[in-house]
Amino acid sequence: MKIAPFKVELWMNEHEDKAIYNTGETCVDSISMDELFAIAGLNKQEVLNELTQKRLTYGHIFGNPKFKEGIASLYETIQAEDITTTHGAIGANHLVLYSLVEPEDEVVAVLPTYQQLYSIPASFQATVKQHVLTPENNFLPDLTQLRNQVSSKTKMIIINNPNNPSGALMDRGMLEEIIEIARAADAYILSDETYRGLTQEEVESPSIADMYEKGISVSSMSKVWSLAGLRLGWIVTKNVEALEQCLLHRDHNTISCGMIDEELAAIALANKEKILARNLKIVRDNLKILDEWVAKEPHISYVKPQAGTVTLLYYDFDLPSRELCLELIDNYGLLFTPGDCFEFENCVRIGYGCSTEELIAGLNKFSEYLATI
Repeated sequence: MKIAPFKVELWMNEHEDKAIYNTGETCVDSISMDELFAIAGLNKQEVLNELTQKRLTYGHIFGNPKFKEGIASLYETIQAEDITTTHGAIGANHLVLYSLVEPEDEVVAVLPTYQQLYSIPASFQATVKQHVLTPENNFLPDLTQLRNQVSSKTKMIIINNPNNPSGALMDRGMLEEIIEIARAADAYILSDETYRGLTQEEVESPSIADMYEKGISVSSMSKVWSLAGLRLGWIVTKNVEALEQCLLHRDHNTISCGMIDEELAAIALANKEKILARNLKIVRDNLKILDEWVAKEPHISYVKPQAGTVTLLYYDFDLPSRELCLELIDNYGLLFTPGDCFEFENCVRIGYGCSTEELIAGLNKFSEYLATI
């Protein structure tokens, strides 16, 4: 099976370790185990003593019950039996697509988004129709165009909400209209919701799994919960047939997730309000800084993100995005992600969920470069 190279991951693999100012990072400023135990009000030694006594078996094949209880608490209608755990959201997306999409199928996927959401179906020889989001429409779907793209052959509509890399957020009304389109075609909706909950305003951020009988939600411990090192994600759906297919295929590539990882994730989600409060403060404070910086930089513009940790910065000079990002990482130690990793040009993706100090330092470095233009 041939598959397109994963542009974002190849870029990060090559350049992330060189970064002095890592504004390419997409997680909210990561926390240590010490910080996790402190947030949870736990005695570190007692927790570690308990963990070190555990026999390192496969553990709970379909997910630690306490971890699944924590996941269910993030949704309105979801129960433990509607959940399966995976190796990150990247594993969850792959498992859903591997389980449900076949060569004769048609899928409609938004662009820009995380590349696996359209490259994996294409690798299975499915017909992939790209629904291109534009800055002119605030990176939200054009519902008239989407209706025209979806047909009786459409097996799945693939969305990313909040969107990576733009930070756009579809509200309940828009999701209901997309559900209406999907239901008319008897199509699944796969929604990558890895950034769900990190909103800039106190607004609702509903999940497709709570709203639609063929809705499938994917998320992880990485972005919102600052625990990417656990490499844990999940698939959530109330659609029995879809979940059964995922579990059938999961036997071939997962068996179970890390036993210790799921114990730590369960602690985090049992204290979700504290972690989320920490992380909302970081992304909201940092976006204010980024917004003020954009306003005073004549070469830069953007569509202000509504949620998540990333957005696209557009520039007005003639230079391919990859060349610009190579110049910045090689000569300024500043890491962005080229727009061409998302099939867009004249822009770069910035991650603003890092520490405030790192964001300010990185923006100052970018200003230093822009002063030479």
